[in-house]
Amino acid sequence: MTLHQPLSSIGVTPHQESGPDLAARLSAELAQLPLPGRILRIATLGRAVFTTSLGLEDQVLTSLIAATGAGLRIVTLDTGRLFGETEALIAETEARYGLSIEVFKPWKEDVDGFAALYGMNGFYDSVEARHACCHARKLRPLGRALADADIWVTGLRRGQSGNRANAPLAEWDADRGLLKINPLADQSLQTLRARAGADEVPVNPLHAKGYPSIGCEPCTRAIKPGEPERAGRWWWEQDERRECGLHLSASVSGSRAQGQPKVTTPASQSIQRKFS
Repeated sequence: MTLHQPLSSIGVTPHQESGPDLAARLSAELAQLPLPGRILRIATLGRAVFTTSLGLEDQVLTSLIAATGAGLRIVTLDTGRLFGETEALIAETEARYGLSIEVFKPWKEDVDGFAALYGMNGFYDSVEARHACCHARKLRPLGRALADADIWVTGLRRGQSGNRANAPLAEWDADRGLLKINPLADQSLQTLRARAGADEVPVNPLHAKGYPSIGCEPCTRAIKPGEPERAGRWWWEQDERRECGLHLSASVSGSRAQGQPKVTTPASQSIQRKFS
């Protein structure tokens, strides 16, 4: 698999630059660009897939993709247990920007397999069960969504949680064998709220009800005053580093969660094949 645009513009030649080195070089370049410029630069690098959870950050990114005409592929993971407000926002966003959001759902056999082993709501009972549920409903669909991607674009921000405090603008995802770009990593929540207001970006009404981070309905609550942005996610667990597994990497979480399944996709090729 090859990136579609020669990388000489950032001083990279395919046989000389490893994935991590390429990510570091690209991260430094993106840091010098405004947000629209970052989106346009990403669009030149290859087959990019933006995964949106319809939260504030992702809605701002969607508005930038539409405004720049970057043409990035936009996908979302419908776990089957999303809030009704989130489901409704998909159609509203498509209509607002005249674009299509591809929806990836879990396979029925994966959900049935989880339920048979743990019970439909068994994710409350143990971290192992919760990881298994996230694996079936999120990670497996994500693997299909990224199957042909060179680049994975996310709405991660450093301010979202301590886990994400070191999130770079670009990183090498060794598990999936692709570049992962987080164009909002260095942006503040206040900055994005201001941009969303100025650009009349449609946002999830749950944000105004105390839900700064919104996932599956059974696993998300409103946060209390003074709590971190992601305190309402899997609130019954004591591990402050808790994640669903989509973004577990050395740069974001420090280490892969114990027992968290490793995801592989057809895009997980060697660096040599990727850039040859």
